Amino acid sequence: MSRGLNKVMIIGNVGRDPEMRYTPSGRSVTTFTVATSRSWNSADGERHTETEWFNIVAWGNLAEICKQYLTKGQQVYIEGRLQTRRWEDSEGVKHSGVEIVASEMMMLGERRETANPPSEAIESEEAEDEYPF
Repeated sequence: MSRGLNKVMIIGNVGRDPEMRYTPSGRSVTTFTVATSRSWNSADGERHTETEWFNIVAWGNLAEICKQYLTKGQQVYIEGRLQTRRWEDSEGVKHSGVEIVASEMMMLGERRETANPPSEAIESEEAEDEYPF
């Protein structure tokens, strides 16, 4: 039997404060971005840096925690799966985007001054595929 694997792990910095919304059924969903950077030296010795931006989606309890504890610039570990989302805007133009649906989040780096921040990785409940936006 052949099985597939769709698993992503990134460590980067939160690019914008998380935004939380609710689906029509009342389920919380939080979105934010994470930037990862890599550096290398070219053959001529010149230093290069490349930044990749990822759209992150968290559902349920994990969505609530991401909204409460994550802030722009904070280093974070995200584990989840890649998902391609397709939609049509009000003018009939088709769009698509790739996002990471988070199943686990861990805050890294220096501890922030917050009340009772989670100290371990937080796992998500199973995600819904409905969006309020």
